[in-house]
Amino acid sequence: MQAVVLAAGEGTRLRPLTEDKPKGMVEVAGRPLLTHCFERLVDLGADELVVVVGYMKERIIERYGDAFDGVPITYEHQREQKGLAHALLTVEEHVDEDFMLMLGDNVFDANLGDVVRRQREDRADAAFLVEEVPEAEAGRYGVCDTNQYGEITDVVEKPEDPPSNLVMTGFYTFTPAIFHACHLVQPSNRGEYELSEAVDLLIESGRTIDAIGIEGWRVDVGYPEDREAAEAKLRDGAEPEAEAEPGA
Repeated sequence: MQAVVLAAGEGTRLRPLTEDKPKGMVEVAGRPLLTHCFERLVDLGADELVVVVGYMKERIIERYGDAFDGVPITYEHQREQKGLAHALLTVEEHVDEDFMLMLGDNVFDANLGDVVRRQREDRADAAFLVEEVPEAEAGRYGVCDTNQYGEITDVVEKPEDPPSNLVMTGFYTFTPAIFHACHLVQPSNRGEYELSEAVDLLIESGRTIDAIGIEGWRVDVGYPEDREAAEAKLRDGAEPEAEAEPGA
C-alpha cells in the first residue's frame, strides 16, 4: 500500500524552530518529524512514500533522497499552501489504489495498523484514527460526529464551537475516490480547500468511513510546547515500537 505524507507547510506557529527549516525537519528527540512519520509508515508495510513538499522543499529532498529504509520516495511540489485537499490533489497521478495518508507534523505510538486492516477488509471506503481530546482543544482539529456503528457522519474543520470532542488525528486510509471529492471542494471561510469538506462529500455520496479509536498516543506538533510534550513522552519510555505489517 502506498503512503502519502503531507509536508509542505511552513510551520509559522513553530517559530523560531522553523526560521531556517521547513516544519517537517523540526527535530523531536533528535530526529526530524518526517523521520518519525516515515518510520511508522515503513513499519506498516508502505511500499512507496509519496511526499508533498513546498516550503524549503530542498531541505527535505536533500535529507531523504530517493528512498527511506529501502522504500522509494516520490516528491510532489505544492506551490501554494491552500489546504489539505489542495495538497492531496498534487499526488493524484501517482496513486491508483487504496493508500495511507499521514500529516507530516505528527508523532505517533498508536494502533495505526488497525486502521490499515479495516481498509483492507473492504468494509469501508475510508478509515480514520480518532481520539477524544479536552473540549478546549477540539477547535484545533477536524471534529467528527459518529453514529451507533462507529461510522463518521460529519466532519467540521477547526470549528469555533466544536460539536464534540472527537477529533481526527492525522492518520487516514482512503480509496482513490477521495481525489474526486477533493476536486469538488470549494474554499472555506479560512480560504483553504479543506480535507474535511472532501470527507463530507464522500459521506453525502453514500461512502462509509469508519472511526478507529486511538490506543496509545500521538502528538500534533503545531507549537513549540507540542514538541516538548512529544519529547517528554519519548523520554518517559514511550518510544514507538515497530508495528507488524497488517495482514503479515
